Amino acid sequence: MTAYVISEVEMRDPDGFEAYRTLAAKTITQYGGRYLVRGGKAELAEGNLPPKAIVIVEFASMARLKEWYASPEYAEALKLRQTALERRLMFVEGAVPD
Repeated sequence: MTAYVISEVEMRDPDGFEAYRTLAAKTITQYGGRYLVRGGKAELAEGNLPPKAIVIVEFASMARLKEWYASPEYAEALKLRQTALERRLMFVEGAVPD
């Protein structure tokens, strides 16, 4: 079953953000993930909090997603993330196929 990383992102440091983004993308590809949404314009339909940049990445399974997140390759990107951006991060299982 597919699994998704859903991030709500707010940039703190533009240079650090670009470095993080480049390294994270490389590791996502390495672990078989693919971007479905990568910071496109978000429009608020309901609620009262302004939308931030949204990133959605698909992996083949929750196990593969967690393997990527715990990987030594992504650990390098996480070091950059601490100062480059603020985010909320969620792991979500996909729908069970019919």
